[in-house]
Amino acid sequence: MSNTIFVLNGPNLNMLGKREPGVYGGKTLKDIENDCVAAGEGLGFSVECHQSNHEGVLVDLLHEAGERAAGIVINPGAYGHTSIALHDAIRAISVPVVEVHISNIHAREEFRHKSMIAPAAKGMVCGFGPYGYIMALNALKNITA
Repeated sequence: MSNTIFVLNGPNLNMLGKREPGVYGGKTLKDIENDCVAAGEGLGFSVECHQSNHEGVLVDLLHEAGERAAGIVINPGAYGHTSIALHDAIRAISVPVVEVHISNIHAREEFRHKSMIAPAAKGMVCGFGPYGYIMALNALKNITA
């Protein structure tokens, strides 16, 4: 079995550190990726990080992860609230997926309260800032052990 975990980030997450720091904090995406790689190593995972602003690219990465990875952490960004394509891609693969949101989506605008990803994922972590990624990696360790 693979020990690779894909960490996927959706639209606008490449702007972390610049975009609404009051909501998303001051860490950049590169900082979060470095934290995920370090935490993954401690958990026995090899972590592969990808970001795209394009829905189809994320679908392709989910398909690839379904063939090569033990699990997936995904922060779908705004696509989490709109993308049936990402929902379907997750349902089409057999590896566990944990959805992450840096902010508490339930404490924000009403349109952010519903996740299209959650019904297809093993679970969701939201509202814990960048530490949510580490929580998701720990959950995957538990799920895949």
